Amino acid sequence: MNAQPLLAQALVYLAAGVISVPIAKRLGLGSVLGYLIAGVLIGPFLLNLVGAPGEVQRFAEFGVVILLFLIGLEVRPALLWKLRTTIFGLGLAQLLGTGALIAAASLAFGLDWRVGAAIGLILAMSSTAIVLQSLEEKGMRSGPVGEASFGVLLFQDLAVIPLFALLPLLAPAGAAPATHATGLLSPLPGWLQALAQMAAIAVVVVGGRYLTRPLFRFIAAARLREIFTASALLLVIAVAALMELVGLSPALGAFLAGVVLADSEFRRELETDIEPFRGLLLGLFFITVGAGLDLGLVAAHPFAIGALVIGLMALKTLAMYAAGRLFRAPHRAALTTAVGLAQGGEFAFVLLGFVLGAQVMDAALAHLLTAVVAVSMAATPLFSAGYDRLILNRTEELEEPERLPFDESAPDVIVAGFGRFGQIATRLLLVNNFRVVLLDSSIEQIEIIRRFGWAVHYGDASRMDLLRTAGADKAKLLIVAIDDREKASEMVEAAHQLFPELQILVRAWDRRHAYELLKTPNVTVERETFESALNMGRKALLKLGLSERRASRAAVLFREQDDEFFRQLAPVAGEEENYIMASRDARDTTERLLRAEMSRIAEEEDLEDAPQLAAPSSNSEVERLEGDKERV
Repeated sequence: MNAQPLLAQALVYLAAGVISVPIAKRLGLGSVLGYLIAGVLIGPFLLNLVGAPGEVQRFAEFGVVILLFLIGLEVRPALLWKLRTTIFGLGLAQLLGTGALIAAASLAFGLDWRVGAAIGLILAMSSTAIVLQSLEEKGMRSGPVGEASFGVLLFQDLAVIPLFALLPLLAPAGAAPATHATGLLSPLPGWLQALAQMAAIAVVVVGGRYLTRPLFRFIAAARLREIFTASALLLVIAVAALMELVGLSPALGAFLAGVVLADSEFRRELETDIEPFRGLLLGLFFITVGAGLDLGLVAAHPFAIGALVIGLMALKTLAMYAAGRLFRAPHRAALTTAVGLAQGGEFAFVLLGFVLGAQVMDAALAHLLTAVVAVSMAATPLFSAGYDRLILNRTEELEEPERLPFDESAPDVIVAGFGRFGQIATRLLLVNNFRVVLLDSSIEQIEIIRRFGWAVHYGDASRMDLLRTAGADKAKLLIVAIDDREKASEMVEAAHQLFPELQILVRAWDRRHAYELLKTPNVTVERETFESALNMGRKALLKLGLSERRASRAAVLFREQDDEFFRQLAPVAGEEENYIMASRDARDTTERLLRAEMSRIAEEEDLEDAPQLAAPSSNSEVERLEGDKERV
């Protein structure tokens, strides 16, 4: 391929990803579906801007190899041992359960049992790239769903090795034998190929343990970032090439190399250097999957392929959910894991080509299943988004807690929202003998809080009839600590209209929300993170060696200046440009005052620590210090 077509293809692939992915993310479809749509659009069956993926797809598959290497870097051997039940227990149950269900469905369609078994084992594979990318975007990589998904995916990757040996045995009698070994090992007998594979794995483990660390230390001593990056890529490519040479999965070899280096002092540096390549190549991989989708076949059999995709995802969800419950996973975690793993996987493409060469199935069936796998991968983001919206994010129907009677005596304070914010404020009130009524609308929160002895009333405090029943017409103060910005604003306005004499203290999300709340009379606001952030800044100054006096004075002065400028900026809070300019001026003024005060205190501390003979030797020095103090 000459330079011009290569540059043209790179331009098309990059432009397709840059345009499609942000639009898909904005529509809530996720980046994976954006890449797949981009590939379909530029592929040979629509705009035909790049033709068949061909060599680009083989290059893009390296993104999966890098992904597995980075995953291996995160999985230390101790963690791998900890997840052994998930990997070899849950993973095996998923593979066998899914394979059995799909094989049974294949038999129902009249296929031979050997073909059905091959289809079941191949379609039991899920997409490592799609699942892990989706979990990362949702922030679920480290939870129970992430651990279960990772364990199952890892077992599937490991299972590819025995499947290469098992699937040819399902070929009908008289079919030409096929071997999965390539290159130098293809003429060798099976036992010698297996010996070579074990030797290759040993090379990766021993070499990664004892050879790569001195090598990376030598390279790091050169202090050339680009050489270290090149060395990291060289390591991944070399391991992948070695695994491919002996007929093993390059992705599996990369994962093994990552696990070996997980305890290395260079782990973070390797992650940082390789991470950009992972994202770019994975995006390219998804684009090539979309470009390789045979839209002609889909258009010719839309209902059949649609039904097969739905059936595949339903059977995989059922099998994975049953396996999860078998291993005592909670209902919601098991169902979420099952939905995430419902698609076909990248290795299905490889295995379908392999069984086609082994004459386990005919070409027409293999091409049909390839289209089903590709469509299932494209449908996964939509399937997952629908599940998130309709089931995962829907509050479960819980039994309403017992409604406690309100005290007939007039309360001093009503607290609306008894979460992490309201609890702290309430305890200060109670120790000073004020009568407090607590309201909260979260069933789960009330069930937990009542176990600790709190008499929390169930109900939506934004309902004015509930506030009146709680004693708002007699109370002195209403504390609004609910974790809902819009509802808090509406509640404050309605409460003031109905109870104009009631003082209201309300939790504000940020400065803009505080300005919005202050439009209502009798309202005092407290920004929810201001004091905790200020206290953290004070502790940071102490950690850096400043005295308690300087650190505390810095926090006090900052609070005073922020309160003053908060009031001064209120008139322009709704005028964006004026507010930004005034805020910048206020920030500069605050910083100048703080620097001057910190310099003054530092000089005073130096004078206090020095001998008396080192006191200021002239009136002019004393006058300068006094002048600084007066200016501050």
